[in-house]
Amino acid sequence: MEDPFLNLASLSSYIAQQFVQFIEDLISRDILGWSEYLVDFGGQLVNLTSEGSCRAVPEACSFPSRVSDTGSSFRFQARRSSNLNDNLPVNSILEIVRSNQSYGGFSLIFEGLMIPVYGLRFTWKLMLASWRCYMSHIRCAVVRVQRVISRVRKTLRGSSDDIGWLQQDPEMAPIVDGSARFRELLQDIRNGQHALPDTFVYLLIPGFFSNHGPLYFVSTKKFFSKMGLTCHIAKIHSEASVEQNAWELKQYIEELHWGSGKHVMLLGHSKGGVDAAAALSKYWHDLKDKVAGLAFVQSPYGGTPVASDILRDGQIADKETRRIMEFLICKLIKGDIRALEDLTYEKRKEFIKNHKLPDDIPLISFHSEASIALNVMATMSHIAHAELPWLPLPGFSGYDSENVIQAGCKVPVIVPVSAALALCALHLQLRYGERSDGLVTCRDAEVPGSVMVKPDMKLDHAWMVYSSWRKDPNEPDASEMCEALLTMLVELGSSPTIRDLCQYRLIHVQVAELHLKSTDLKLWS
Repeated sequence: MEDPFLNLASLSSYIAQQFVQFIEDLISRDILGWSEYLVDFGGQLVNLTSEGSCRAVPEACSFPSRVSDTGSSFRFQARRSSNLNDNLPVNSILEIVRSNQSYGGFSLIFEGLMIPVYGLRFTWKLMLASWRCYMSHIRCAVVRVQRVISRVRKTLRGSSDDIGWLQQDPEMAPIVDGSARFRELLQDIRNGQHALPDTFVYLLIPGFFSNHGPLYFVSTKKFFSKMGLTCHIAKIHSEASVEQNAWELKQYIEELHWGSGKHVMLLGHSKGGVDAAAALSKYWHDLKDKVAGLAFVQSPYGGTPVASDILRDGQIADKETRRIMEFLICKLIKGDIRALEDLTYEKRKEFIKNHKLPDDIPLISFHSEASIALNVMATMSHIAHAELPWLPLPGFSGYDSENVIQAGCKVPVIVPVSAALALCALHLQLRYGERSDGLVTCRDAEVPGSVMVKPDMKLDHAWMVYSSWRKDPNEPDASEMCEALLTMLVELGSSPTIRDLCQYRLIHVQVAELHLKSTDLKLWS
């Protein structure tokens, strides 16, 4: 039995000889590339070219250069001059000729030996591609998780950073508290002392969804008409955008002024106050000789968290919520989604920055806090009348004349609006810790530079425009409060006190502008 170590040594020696032979072949090919050789075998000259071929050459063309060998004598002559000083043996040259014939087989063997290397290279590339694909999936998963976390944080954060931004802005004019004077005027009105003059036209501007509430401001208008005052309810599309309603109000005010020759007192509820403020801000050059004052009643002048939380981009289910609101506002009630967008904090900040209220007009901002007691859940609001068709309906009395209800009888439509607003107010209080009337927070309803009024009663957002189904005769109603607000607005426009207040507002704005200019100069220097 042969020794395996001996076989391994023989194989190693053979591989070493073949490697040396391979190096000699490479060197010989380089030498043959520079010159061609002639070899004389017993008087016959043989030309060995660089291509490895042999041909006979006459002796007269050769150079005498003798090389001796033990077996036979032959002459090696060079056709070209060369710097080679060493003589090349004949056996090596002959082996070069034979190796040229077997070099192709060695290349196949070399390529066969390289197959494992190619396999390793392919495996490495495959592993690298798999790792890159895996890492790309990991990065996509991380991005998705971060996006979900960002949406959750934005949803939970809500409007916490936006509520009350008007009070935090140093450029805004201060607010004066006039609640005490309002309570005095309200008490005088309940005692029968009505001081509201008939030298003005009083325009009541309704808010959101007023087109679907037939009794919106109706009781207040009747109350003013009984006192002989000229009162109108603005016929605008409440579900339209703020800019569109501002243009319509501008035309409406001009028609009232031209028709009566009197100045117009404005009282806007909810979005109506925002529309009126937009009309004064954008068209004050045309309205400054026609409008005597503006009273904001529960108006989201700074915005409302309800609209912002519904339409905020980047929160959970933002696209689905927008589709639902677009269906409700645009399809069902034939409105414009911009009517709700214009009440968000983002839109209000942009609008107030570009269109500020004029400084020489009296302003009153009225806001209230809704009650969240359990007895409010049973409060019903009278929002409309429904007329019964011509159908004989049996009565519940024993007389024959009352056994049927005549056609055309109006039945009141009552809706638990106060209960819904109480739940919204509770939600805003628990989530943000803010007092509100159910839709507008107290801080967002305070207009900069205005006289702020806060009643002692707890009133929800709909109380000022819809009468309660059960009225308390010991408490004032919405019509009396509107009269007190307009009376106070007339006083502010006619007394020297309001002139001083307006002058103070103008001085405050000028000081703020000078402060900004000085700050810019310091930064520039």
